[in-house]
Amino acid sequence: MSSIIQSASQELIKPYQSNITVPNWMISSMERVMQYYVDKNLRLDTISTDRMPKPVEGKKYMLYAHIPFCHTLCSFCTFHRFLFREDKAREYFVALRKEMQMAKDLGYEFESMYIGGGTTTVLEDELARTIEHAKNLFPGIKEVSCESDPQHLASPEFKQLKGLVDRMSIGVQSFDDGILKMTDRLDKFGSGQQTFDRIMAAKELFPIINVDLIFGFRGQTDEIIQSDLEMASKLDPRQITTYPLMITHQTRKSVKGQLAAPHSDMVNQYRQILNHLTGQYTQLSAWAFGKTNDEGFDEYVIDYDEYLGVGSGSFSFLNDTLYVNTFSLKKYQQRIAEGRMAVEQQKKYQLKEVMQYRFLLGMFSGRLSRKYFRDTFNVNLDTALFKEMTSMKAMGAIKNDPVNPDELIVTDNGKMLGLLMMKEFYSGMDNVRAQLRQPLGATDM
Repeated sequence: MSSIIQSASQELIKPYQSNITVPNWMISSMERVMQYYVDKNLRLDTISTDRMPKPVEGKKYMLYAHIPFCHTLCSFCTFHRFLFREDKAREYFVALRKEMQMAKDLGYEFESMYIGGGTTTVLEDELARTIEHAKNLFPGIKEVSCESDPQHLASPEFKQLKGLVDRMSIGVQSFDDGILKMTDRLDKFGSGQQTFDRIMAAKELFPIINVDLIFGFRGQTDEIIQSDLEMASKLDPRQITTYPLMITHQTRKSVKGQLAAPHSDMVNQYRQILNHLTGQYTQLSAWAFGKTNDEGFDEYVIDYDEYLGVGSGSFSFLNDTLYVNTFSLKKYQQRIAEGRMAVEQQKKYQLKEVMQYRFLLGMFSGRLSRKYFRDTFNVNLDTALFKEMTSMKAMGAIKNDPVNPDELIVTDNGKMLGLLMMKEFYSGMDNVRAQLRQPLGATDM
């Protein structure tokens, strides 16, 4: 990217220079605060249950479907997944479609569908059949988002998804062969150049292609970050997402912990990302960038307060309650065969906890709004979350919008802190998944 850009009006426009001034000690303190709240609010003191609630009239919902299979298991991933077996996977897709029918029978309608994994495209024919089934059951679905890894892009069967998936997110992580080798992805998914070529060939299949990158790996220099960003920009995808490497309590001392760069590197790398992508893309969240500001992206929880999850290991958030589906494939199949949905645990959150969660999402998405809190919770944001608002203002993370007093502007400091807070939240969710997977044995496959 050139250092100076010539505009149509012949004015010289300097490239974006992010203004992150939060000191490292403040970032470390915020990280500890977030760890405290995440440990407190994501504890597994859930209550046993075997049913989902019925929908509430007037609310909008998003459907999440989880595909827990991968051909290879990455060492730094803690999502719910099993090593792929075709017979098990085909049985699973059949059960998944039955569980969707159960959601329909409860009265649910959905505006959007997100399919995550695992690797959602392990069986493209089954995935296509499942998306078609969902669209027939829920004709209100306007957008289907899906994830895949670079290897599946080269499969001839992948083209079956054209016309069914509106947004395909590709887990690149890095185009650098050294980083790919360190993370055991080079032999599994090919070189950075091979991934680049596959994405370029697949762009015509979907309205939105999203390129997922990860920063925060040990040995990931500024030059590697810059090269990754330039490679992604050359692809000219509709979206680029730049995740920080997330480390759970269970993996701090494992190989995943050894992959992580020192914490102090994160700010400089994030500054580099903002400087490169701002102007080319609109920032959709602290780590997501898109060509327009009104398109869906990976963090569906921002656009939908309420979502229902189907499939083993999926989560739902309905009526201020977290619902957790069984992580055992064996139990999942049994429950569906008995005509029951897969949910087996629930946890109800208090109003203050829900507001803190929405505050986190507002910081992360850059959509912190007094009007939202007034309309949704019937509270004054400045007084209801006085401590949170005061601390964010003191750190220069938010400021009043001079044009609209109902809205708040999230500054570059706020984006940095929003990224940090969301990273800790997702690490906490990874901890929950790791604990729920821990008791699983060979028979649970």
